[in-house]
Amino acid sequence: MTSSVVPLTDCRVKRAEERARIFNIQRYSLNDGAGIRTLVFFKGCPLHCPWCSNPESRSREAAFIRREAKCIHCGTCALDVDECPSGAYQQMGTEYTLDELMAEVMKDEVFFRVSGGGVTLSGGEVLSQAAFATRLLKRLKALGIATAVETTGHGSRSALLEMAKHSDEVLYDFKIMDAKRAHEVTGINLKRALDSFAALCSQGSHVIPRLPLIPGYTMTMENLERVLEFLAPFGLHELHLLPFHQYGANKYKLVGLDYAMADIPPPAEEEVEPYVRRAKAAGYEVTVGG
Repeated sequence: MTSSVVPLTDCRVKRAEERARIFNIQRYSLNDGAGIRTLVFFKGCPLHCPWCSNPESRSREAAFIRREAKCIHCGTCALDVDECPSGAYQQMGTEYTLDELMAEVMKDEVFFRVSGGGVTLSGGEVLSQAAFATRLLKRLKALGIATAVETTGHGSRSALLEMAKHSDEVLYDFKIMDAKRAHEVTGINLKRALDSFAALCSQGSHVIPRLPLIPGYTMTMENLERVLEFLAPFGLHELHLLPFHQYGANKYKLVGLDYAMADIPPPAEEEVEPYVRRAKAAGYEVTVGG
């Protein structure tokens, strides 16, 4: 009688391909791709951007949050949070098999077909669960569903290139264009992210660069100029500018994190306009808000 031992790393890889942890499925979105979209948010991100609107996405692990406004202080949650009668407790992060997640997103198939929309994979950072994401993209494409991924490029380049082969669009987020400050503020390896962007373009992927306009960080004309200088050789025609917002502010307290941007107001339209004009002058079709 013989037996074999499967290495622990192989087990982890196999499990990563079979299940994914998702923290939100947002339906009927008009952003992050053409038409009506269903956005699938993968949990886990190696970065720590101060302006992140999804702080619950940082950890790969599932967690419960409590919404005080819904709490009726009945004490039930002290025994079992799953039995919370008011919905004050919410689980952030649910595991799905590929079949389960396909069943969820395909509930919206009629909207994709009618509007020219599709499914966009976001996060967190989708590269943190790249093997599963790629399998999902393949299944969607086999059914004729338009696909897109949103990424910072901070992860495996080979995984990103493979993922892009099954995506109609890659929405690629730029941030701070000074390598040292970018790493200090967000944790990103800027050179690697830029090299991965170049590799996607060389592969022939449809890449749309995007720049969040974050006061005090990315929203300077010098930073925009660095983005435009980097993009110039690639001959791209589209650029998304994403003005800072406070939509995720209330989540920070729920997940036990401090929010560094709490006192920073979103930029007014007249503050954003010079960035739009400059990008258009460089030859780009500019979309504000993605």
